Amino acid sequence: MTLDPDDPRPPYQQVAHALRAAILTRKVQPGEKLPSLTELAERYSVARMTVQQAMRLLRDEGLIVSRQGSGVFVRERTERPVGLRPHIERAFERDRVTLDFAGFSGETLHGAIQEPLDKIRAGRLRPTTVTVRALLPDTTVPWSLPCRTSDLGDEPAFRDRMAGIMRRHMGAVVDSVHELAELGLIEEATAEVRTHHSAPLFKLYIVNDDEAFFGFYPVRERKITIKGEAHAIYDLMGKDAVLFHHAASADDTSTGTLYVEQAKLWFDSMWETVAREPEP
Repeated sequence: MTLDPDDPRPPYQQVAHALRAAILTRKVQPGEKLPSLTELAERYSVARMTVQQAMRLLRDEGLIVSRQGSGVFVRERTERPVGLRPHIERAFERDRVTLDFAGFSGETLHGAIQEPLDKIRAGRLRPTTVTVRALLPDTTVPWSLPCRTSDLGDEPAFRDRMAGIMRRHMGAVVDSVHELAELGLIEEATAEVRTHHSAPLFKLYIVNDDEAFFGFYPVRERKITIKGEAHAIYDLMGKDAVLFHHAASADDTSTGTLYVEQAKLWFDSMWETVAREPEP
């Protein structure tokens, strides 16, 4: 199980990639103990320090956990939330990439998708098709949340501010994806945004139709200043949303498989019924 000498990635990233693939495809089960550092170093013909660096990556991604005196184990899916970015970056290693997002502004999506798009531009990733869909709240209609703290009423100034944030982040995503097709780096690339009238109380990502990431938006009171005027609002705190990972498997009755299936059904139902293309 030696590493590929033609792979431009450092050895520790190659080891992490191999172990990550084994974890996500359930070749190594949640809760299962991984081989020791010495055993993995021998298996991949690398130094122990290289394996330690790989383990650090997987630990940061929330895929493994170290237990003092016992070893390193694959993390149970319900044990701790996981980071989104590594999973999206890995999704772009496939030939066909699909990414559905439902939430508030798309700011996190914008940040997570930049690295794989840059790798496509550099020729390090070569998917054939990329399809991105985003469901966002309609900023032209009153919102139930976020709202004023005084009377729980809609705050137009805040909606106007959020409209600019949404355009900035999702506009960048749409432009970047379409640019890849225009440059001939991808055979087919589409990115589309639709809006709806519901307050987004959660964020949802569906990646390649076999992984789902879900998290609730906490509601917090905060004060913001718009054009010199202070506003006290109850806001949806997107950066405080804790995402939990659900993955489909060969078992069509597993919780992960059913969750991803239902998340996809919900997203498609919204997309095809009440969602509309935003006004120019």
